[in-house]
Amino acid sequence: MRIEVKGRNVAVGDELRKRIEKRLEKVARQVSPLAQCTVELSEERNPSIADSQIAEINLRLKGTTLRARNAASSMNRALNLACDELTRQVKRHSEKKRGRRISTKAEPSTAPLQ
Repeated sequence: MRIEVKGRNVAVGDELRKRIEKRLEKVARQVSPLAQCTVELSEERNPSIADSQIAEINLRLKGTTLRARNAASSMNRALNLACDELTRQVKRHSEKKRGRRISTKAEPSTAPLQ
């Protein structure tokens, strides 16, 4: 899986990039190596907003796009919440695909012939 990290009003250092890659390892094992993941980190500059750190993750798979967006008081917390949400979405998506693939196979009929 290819991971692209962008920052809006936030400096994205090597330590933060490594933390993002570590958090997305679990997702990367469940999707195709051709999947493309975009992580966008931003900060709201309004002092009246308590959860000013925002993490958005877009995962483009073949035929679908999964999105997760979370805000928290710290960037690490927002990133963890967004990664957890994306992990749940990927798991649900793969279970849906597996369910469709099983149901499309022809099953032998148990009805008596007339």
